[in-house]
Amino acid sequence: MNKLAKYRVLIAGILSPFAAIILYALVYGTLTGYSSDREKDWQLRLTVSTIAMLLPFALTLFLVRKDRRAQRFSLSGKIGLTVAVLSLGLAWSPIHDGIARTRQIHNLAMRDAAAPAFDTLDIAGKPQRLADYYGDVVIVNIWATWCGPCRDEMPKLDQLYRQRKDQGLMVFGISDEDVPTQQKFVQQIPITYPLLTLSGKVPSLYREIAQYPATFLVDRKGRLQPAPSPSQPFEKTQAVVNSLLNEGSH
Repeated sequence: MNKLAKYRVLIAGILSPFAAIILYALVYGTLTGYSSDREKDWQLRLTVSTIAMLLPFALTLFLVRKDRRAQRFSLSGKIGLTVAVLSLGLAWSPIHDGIARTRQIHNLAMRDAAAPAFDTLDIAGKPQRLADYYGDVVIVNIWATWCGPCRDEMPKLDQLYRQRKDQGLMVFGISDEDVPTQQKFVQQIPITYPLLTLSGKVPSLYREIAQYPATFLVDRKGRLQPAPSPSQPFEKTQAVVNSLLNEGSH
């Protein structure tokens, strides 16, 4: 028992990073399961889960203080404390995600601001520029092949595009995945609107994405307009697009 107490700080420190990851996953998963509105309470869930990650470090620090008072803080304790301090770096991941998601929410809510222009290649190697579609309503959909909601939404976007393109609707998909990955996806789920790469000039607005999918709407005057959340029925997106098409039609 005395031998175990001698190395308790070392043991607590070594276990800190593993315990931090487990606690985060457990707390976040539990809070998500009980959430009634994941779009509204994400910040609370993320904050509480991140705080939970700090508990193993707090326990190690508590044991350090006890050992120091008992004048038995040894080299093994210093090693354990160092590992526990380093484990705090794990909290940067959810903090970074929170910052990115906050920025994304702000970007998606922009209204009447000029849409940043992009100039890049699609997966067929064809140049695509937002400026070429001034006067049209443009949907810019940020997606990923591993994103389940993206795979469900894209056929609906494609159908909307095919139905409304003659009225001035253009749709672009933007992914940070390589061309072969996107081409393989299209073989499984045929999409007729252009899927873009990041090989050219693509502003940060379309890159700083924490939650997929994300949709930016550009009206006929080249201004950003808020799009319905992916959690809402797709019919709301259709309604907003139809409204924008009708507003600028001649």
